[in-house]
Amino acid sequence: MNQPEEFLRACIHDILPISSSASAAIRQITDYVQLAKNEVFISSERANAYEYFLLQGICRSYLIDPVGDDITISFFQGPSVLSPHSIRTANRLSLYNFQACTDILLGRIDAEAFMHLMITNPEIREFGNTVMRLELQNKVAKEIGLASLTARERLLRLRTQYNMLENLVPHTQIASYLGISAISLSRLRSDIAKE
Repeated sequence: MNQPEEFLRACIHDILPISSSASAAIRQITDYVQLAKNEVFISSERANAYEYFLLQGICRSYLIDPVGDDITISFFQGPSVLSPHSIRTANRLSLYNFQACTDILLGRIDAEAFMHLMITNPEIREFGNTVMRLELQNKVAKEIGLASLTARERLLRLRTQYNMLENLVPHTQIASYLGISAISLSRLRSDIAKE
């Protein structure tokens, strides 16, 4: 078995252990894409027909606000699954942009082919439902954090969720994810380092 397939098998198992035959059915319809740092691989308001496994590296979803500012919605660190196709698209068009924050390795599956597997295979259906549940839990946790935690608490939570992210991603992206300015983030980092 080649290395990307081993990464995919491990990624699937980390989310929900399924039988080797169900895992093989997913791997059989997956192709692999390596992307360079900063490459945008999903663009908002453009068609995208894939489900994605992030096998290595870090990427993010983001939007451009009405005044042209770049707002990070989520970070993803491999091995993980990106936001499911049904959540990140409307009328077959992407709602978000996705960008590689580091060099990344993706496993890519046609969304309709994956939906067919979910319909025909109960294990894969449970896997897909688990991915959807985790995505919704993460979105709710972020919303609650933005509403109820201080900026310092949000930064500390980010540090526990994403190992070494601050060393790999521009701080402007982290600040927008936390809902603060880059200057505020710099002050927070300095204050925490002095403690």
